[in-house]
Amino acid sequence: MTAAECGQALKQRWPALFAGPAKPIKLRIQKDIQARDPGAFTRSVLSGFLHRHTGSTSYLLAMAKGGPRFDLDGKPDGEVSEEHRKVAADELARRRANQTARIELEQQQRRNRAGLLRDFERTTLTRANFCALKGVAESELDGLLAIAREEAAQAPLPPRERPPAARREPRAHEARARRQRA
Repeated sequence: MTAAECGQALKQRWPALFAGPAKPIKLRIQKDIQARDPGAFTRSVLSGFLHRHTGSTSYLLAMAKGGPRFDLDGKPDGEVSEEHRKVAADELARRRANQTARIELEQQQRRNRAGLLRDFERTTLTRANFCALKGVAESELDGLLAIAREEAAQAPLPPRERPPAARREPRAHEARARRQRA
């Protein structure tokens, strides 16, 4: 039996606890499961499922809210301690920070590939010199450019904001010179 199959069996036997949104589980629930249905689950499979279940984001969200823990019948049995609530909240914060960092890294890599493509399309350098200048191995250049072209076709990057100096109004003598040339 796999951990996923164990989860399905637990949902069928005790839907009040395992079906629907995640609920904080009573401490030492594994002993209760073994006592109520001896031999149905091996210790290792049950431990694997409970480890995965209690590490899920939905379970951590339920724990971070605090409140009661629940037994196999869905009845309150104890409270989530402040220590357990804090551990769950800290883990959620760590996961959010990791996700934010991963997204920022992916966006930076995408911007770098877009810049590489833009520079490659405008360069007059030889391929070898371009790669040396950009610090890219020649063997990797075609793959990076293909990814950049695909990303550009999917959703172009938003335009960068022009620096304040580029937004300034033209000076009177610059405007006069443009009118005279026209």
